[in-house]
Parts: sequence; structure tokens; C-alpha cells
Amino acid sequence: MSLSSCQMTCQRQIAFGCLLLVCFVVVFFTYYKPEIEFPDCSDYLKRGNHSCVCPVEAQTQGSNPNPPTDGPQQIQDVEVDAEPDTLLLIWMWPFGHKFDLSCDMFKYKGCRLTDDKSLYHKAHGVFIHHRDIHGNLENLPSEPRPWFQKWVWWNMESPTHCAKLPRLDNLFNLTFCYRSDSHIPAPYGHFLPQTSEVESFQLPTKDKLVCWIVSNWNAAFKRVQYYNELKEHIQIETYGRAFGKNVDDQNYDSIVSSCKFYLSFENSQHKDYITEKLFKPMRLGAVPVVLGTSRENYENHIPGDSFIHVNDFSSPKELAERLLHLGQDTTEYMRYFDWKKRYKVEDTQFGREHACKACRYLQENRGYHASHNLTKWFWDQ
Repeated sequence: MSLSSCQMTCQRQIAFGCLLLVCFVVVFFTYYKPEIEFPDCSDYLKRGNHSCVCPVEAQTQGSNPNPPTDGPQQIQDVEVDAEPDTLLLIWMWPFGHKFDLSCDMFKYKGCRLTDDKSLYHKAHGVFIHHRDIHGNLENLPSEPRPWFQKWVWWNMESPTHCAKLPRLDNLFNLTFCYRSDSHIPAPYGHFLPQTSEVESFQLPTKDKLVCWIVSNWNAAFKRVQYYNELKEHIQIETYGRAFGKNVDDQNYDSIVSSCKFYLSFENSQHKDYITEKLFKPMRLGAVPVVLGTSRENYENHIPGDSFIHVNDFSSPKELAERLLHLGQDTTEYMRYFDWKKRYKVEDTQFGREHACKACRYLQENRGYHASHNLTKWFWDQ
């Protein structure tokens, strides 16, 4: 075969191959019809320079605020007002309770919350409350997950009080709970440094030594067993549904502030499970007596001289003797409030603040995340 004939044969083969490729592309887009939205260049404008990069490059750069400016795919001098809002879809209301969907009070710019499930394909994140997930997962999203979307596992209950669902492994991208090693940690409360000079702490008027407000009563709970022993050695003023004395928010504040000591007993003992039962009494001027995780774990969250831990005593009787002593020694008792010169306590707003915090995290962390072993991480350690 001559050289020219060989060249013509090769050209025909190349042309035929190109024709097949074109046909495949036409058929693919005709029948598959992928829902692909190519964002405007403004979607990928990075703060700090006036350039935008193609969608593929933007994905690989993650949250880098200063991408490289060299390369043929960049368009110079493109100006936009702002990046698109980060949209978080509240897939299920926690325990059926709705909350305000505005993040304005937290000063989170560009974070938008919604409960409109028709926006699923546009949502950057889906906020899913564990206690409301059905055991067969039938009430989770059934449509394919967009490539840019992250599912956020939301749970503020301890492992003892929420069902283990092994099928959740490899399903979520991010964890949001009270645990300090969660992707998005959400403690029930926290200490903030005082930003200005603090006047001397004024102790609220006290007419009770030890108080406890409890609704969830279970004889198998460690806190109930400890209380039953402690009450034999010291008088404890009790309130709450468990004692037939319902307490509303206003009564709660007045009762707790009138007590020298409050039994901040958790319903279960787990790492970082430190709830409002601790933070509210501290804010109201009562010294918490804690039963929960270890003292060391508590001290990761609050000053070590601000509380009394039951584990510091060999028995409930010994604890009672210590509380009776402190009830008479004002100087020693007041040392438990030295922290107020340095810090103030803030409670976390369940629901709204959580959702806004999750949205903020998604806004600032665009990269890939995965939570493969949720069961082992939360329940099995």
C-alpha cells in the first residue's frame, strides 16, 4: 500500500471514530439528561483578587481563599457583589419543634436556612436530627445526593438515650453534637472571657442549702441511686415532675438562684456529656455538684475550682458533710465563684443556634468530608 493510501485510511478511521464519539454524546445527553448547572464565574470568585476559575478547579481548591492566578482558564477583572448564600436544609424538625430560620442574630452573613424539601437539589447541606430518624431510614432523603451536598448528623442526646442505627455508617459527611471531637462541636454551654472589668460578684439571696429539679426518674439511673443515699445525710429540696412539682422557666431561675448547691446530675455518664444541668445553675449563682463524666473531662470545659464532683468523696455521706461545712463557712464557699471575675457563662440555644452554626461551618469548609464509622465513634467507645 502506498504512503498516500495509508494516510487516507488513517484519516477515515479517525473520522469514523469521531463520528461514533459525537453520536454517543448526543445519545447520552438525550436520554440521561443530567441535572448539571454550570455556575456563573461569579460563583467561584475568590476573596482577595478579581479572578475566577473554572468549576473543576474551584472544587479541588476547597476553602483556599487565595487560589493561584496563573493559567489559561482564568478570566480577569470580573466583579461580583458576593458569593452565593450557603443553603442548609432542615430535613426534620427536632422532636417536631419548629424554630426561627433566620441567622441574623448570630451575624452569620450568607447563611440561609430552609425547611422546603423542594430545595433539596440546591442545598449545600442537609441537617438531620438523629432522634427523629426512623429505624428503617425510610424518612431520609431518597433522591441521589448532589455532588456538592453534605449530610450533617445532628444529635444532642447521649448514647444511652438514642438508638444505635448501624445503617448510618458511610451515610453522613459531618457530625454535629456535644462531643468535642465532633466535626462541629456543640457544647450545651460555654465560658467566655470577661471583656471588661467586672464588679464584685453579688451572691443571690440563699434560703436553701441543696436543691434538685428532675423530671426523668428511673430507679436504675446512677443519679437516682446516689440521691437516695445522699438524702439520708442532708436535706435536699426537690422539684420537678418526678416529685409532682412542675417547674416553669421563671420558677426555675428563682429556685436555683436561692440554693447554695444544685445537684447537676446527668442522666447518663459519657465523654463530654455535660448539659444545661451544669451551665444554668452556674449562671444563676449556685455551686453545681456534678455526677456525670470524670472530673478531668469536666475541667476540659469549666474551671476546676468552680464545681464539686461526687467522685472526690468516698461516699454520699462524706459529700454531705462537706456541703454542710461549706454552708456554714461563707469565705470558703465564695471561692467557688472566683471564676466570675474572669469568665461569664453562655447557654447554647437548641435548634436555631445549632442550625446556624452548621451552616457557618459549611460556608467555611467547602472541602470533602466523610463520617464512615459513626456507630463505632459515638456508641462503641
